[in-house]
Amino acid sequence: MTIRVVVADDQELVRSGFAMILDAQPDIEVVAEAGDGGGAVDAVRRHAPDVALLDIRMPRMDGIEACRAISAASDCRTVMLTTFDSDEYVYDALHAGASGFLLKDVRRDDLVHAVRVVARGDSLLAPSVARRLVEQYTRPATARARRPDPRLDVLTARERETLLLLARGLSNAEIAAELVVSDHTVKTHVGNVLAKLGLRDRIQAVICAYETGLVAAGDPPAGGAAGAGSSPAPVRK
Repeated sequence: MTIRVVVADDQELVRSGFAMILDAQPDIEVVAEAGDGGGAVDAVRRHAPDVALLDIRMPRMDGIEACRAISAASDCRTVMLTTFDSDEYVYDALHAGASGFLLKDVRRDDLVHAVRVVARGDSLLAPSVARRLVEQYTRPATARARRPDPRLDVLTARERETLLLLARGLSNAEIAAELVVSDHTVKTHVGNVLAKLGLRDRIQAVICAYETGLVAAGDPPAGGAAGAGSSPAPVRK
């Protein structure tokens, strides 16, 4: 199946470069390019792509607003690209519905990999971005106190355990080993957590775990998704 992509960046050379890299892949087709967020939203509406690659800073409508509009009106998944390694941008982009977040110095192969990962329904963060996101929620000044949060009342005890392990960066296989259950059972628990809490993907589940106080400062840090290395790590379903 061909992955249909819209590329949006206000710098023509950058936009064309990304489009050329992606269009050269046998399983990826760039169906439209846009120079601002509004153009990206229109292109998604016209072409119904699988993935939109959005620059954060664009004129008239920025990438975060475009991401929010695209996520609300379609099933298109978004990958955010920026030269700015900023906590604020990470937080805002993920809350807008982004499924991936990469810096513009990403390697060619990692860009292609990111589009493929997001197109198949997984989420992806560059390791440095994932690390900064987790640090944002574990600093003493911003860490949430451990107290019951009514949002989690809809979860069973086992689903809470699953959410906790998700927030610590464990893969499905690692969660299965921790809970002594099958991979299929873990997939069911993860699906139930996302559905009950109204979350788009596992990245939003991690954010929810910190926001509700299920995970707080001093807990074990996230694992593979925030580990060392240059390649972006998929957040597996």
